[in-house]
Amino acid sequence: MEDQPLLFERIELAVRRIFFIEDTTFGDERKGYVIKYHGRILLPDTAEAYDRLAEAVAPLGLTPLFRYENNRQTVILVTSRQAPRSSNPRTNLIFFILTLISVWFTGGMLSLKEMPGNAVEFIWAMISGGWPFAISLLAILSAHEFGHYLVGRRHGAAVSLPYFLPLPFPLSPFGTLGAFINMKELPKNRRVLMDIGIAGPLAGLVVAIPVVLIGLSLSELSPLPAAPLGSGLGQTQLEGNSILYLLLKFVVFGQFLPAPADYSGLSPLLFWVRYFFTGQPLPYGGMDVLLHPVAWAGWGGILITSLNLIPAGQLDGGHLLYVLFGRERARRIYPLVLLALGLLGFVWAGWWLWAVLIFLFGRVYAEPLDQITELDARRKRLGLLTLIVFVLVFTPVPLVLMP
Repeated sequence: MEDQPLLFERIELAVRRIFFIEDTTFGDERKGYVIKYHGRILLPDTAEAYDRLAEAVAPLGLTPLFRYENNRQTVILVTSRQAPRSSNPRTNLIFFILTLISVWFTGGMLSLKEMPGNAVEFIWAMISGGWPFAISLLAILSAHEFGHYLVGRRHGAAVSLPYFLPLPFPLSPFGTLGAFINMKELPKNRRVLMDIGIAGPLAGLVVAIPVVLIGLSLSELSPLPAAPLGSGLGQTQLEGNSILYLLLKFVVFGQFLPAPADYSGLSPLLFWVRYFFTGQPLPYGGMDVLLHPVAWAGWGGILITSLNLIPAGQLDGGHLLYVLFGRERARRIYPLVLLALGLLGFVWAGWWLWAVLIFLFGRVYAEPLDQITELDARRKRLGLLTLIVFVLVFTPVPLVLMP
């Protein structure tokens, strides 16, 4: 290892090419950095400045961090971590096959109109009836995760192939817990983090919308029970509405669904605002769509998109919130997200579970190596558009039960 004076001389020479140094602080292992410089970046493009410095100090086993300290631009040199290990694609393939089987079986169960008389007929019913749902749902999930993956690879980020998570019916109404990719290293800057974060939800939604429209065209309108069925006679389950899903049903059927028998003395607007946020009053005697499995898969894809866009922590929406508003504002918004989920839990108890998960895992953000480089105008517009998408796809009451 070269002696420290020569090392620091080489570091400073590399830093001065892109940075005007005002003062220097030497570090050590206890402080967590090798050397720190305050000053200002000389290049107009701070992202280019970071790339040049990173390339220059990489042979020295160092990684630069761009930070603000007391409103001053700061370059911090830290010891480079070991390169992330390569994933074993066989693991991804095994999980995908298991998820395919689980989702296919779920689709077969959803397509059953009556239970087959023997095992052979049952197996054939699963095989022949399950594929439309399986292909539809896996297409949405794959578009979402490969959106993340391909954009990550385009930026040179170390990301894993998607991991699909099987959860057989009836433990999951979709036969899966979804899918995820693993970011093996910190993103380079906010631009990269945003591109990777929003690529998944937007790509998934691009596939989910036509799936919903095709599924609804295969579905039929059906009358809802005129009154409660009574204990022991089962429940009617209605899928919840997002603004987007409500509009897609209107496109196919020409009416807002579930259509109530009457508006209970309320104006139509007030009725729908109340029903949208509370699932009440229950639309006894009205009409609703009896979903084809493909429509159910599309609705599930929209729901998954909305859950991923919740603005907290390591969720896609959390990344978006961080890059648009910064760490401090994101942290101030975090308790408001928990409060909103807690209140929504009174109309759908599943939100309480999400609030607990976000409380446990949602306080950490993927902070980039370069925190000085800002978003460009195009990305800011795209980020705001994605926030609007979240409003359109969010489903306050995912499931409504009619006793």
